[in-house]
Amino acid sequence: MAIYLCHTDPDLYEHDADVVAVRPGAVALSRSAFHPGGGGQVSDIGAIEWSGGRAAVTHVELDGDTWWHVLDDATAEPSGSVQVTVDADHRLGVASLHTMSHVLNAFVFDEFAGALVTGAQITGDGKGRMDFDLPEVDNDRLRALTDPINAVIARGLTVDSIYVPVTEATPESGLMRSKSVAPPPTDDGTFRVIDIDGVDRQACGGTHLTNTGQSRPIAITKVENKGRHNRRVRFQFADA
Repeated sequence: MAIYLCHTDPDLYEHDADVVAVRPGAVALSRSAFHPGGGGQVSDIGAIEWSGGRAAVTHVELDGDTWWHVLDDATAEPSGSVQVTVDADHRLGVASLHTMSHVLNAFVFDEFAGALVTGAQITGDGKGRMDFDLPEVDNDRLRALTDPINAVIARGLTVDSIYVPVTEATPESGLMRSKSVAPPPTDDGTFRVIDIDGVDRQACGGTHLTNTGQSRPIAITKVENKGRHNRRVRFQFADA
């Protein structure tokens, strides 16, 4: 798990950078506040402006250690020093859904005997889903989690991002919630852990709120059976 600029400075939405590489319709920068996506979360969007023009960044593609900022204009040729802007509204929406997915995950883990996540997706259109290893469960119990999630929003709980040494994190029960994968440690041997005060604590490399009260209310819209051992819970902003 890399430590991103958006992790260390989550309120940074505009900054200068230098173009270090170009390919048709995309550029790599000397530094970037964009989140590249991953783990089911879409990347940030935004814009890059340079002396000769401006182009929207539609998404970020990772190619090894290179972050390609994909532009909406394939003919654009940014060069030199550029101004980078991250779309703050898009970031807030994705971070809100991602944070609330942690809350949903916490309730499912606690109420359904440590059920693990088998898949997740957070999109930029105000919707998300989580898949859980739940072979036998009353789907109405999952639908009923809407109110407890919104109660967490109303409480305005602090959301902290901390780094825990692998030697401490590995034996901690519940810190890794995926059935199949775990986030890789940082180069200095730590896991990034998201701690929602008294509600949830798990390793994650995505974008999150700093307080649950920043999120709009959430609604669980559908619970689907996806095979014998899988329940898919769909959720979105209640006012969407």
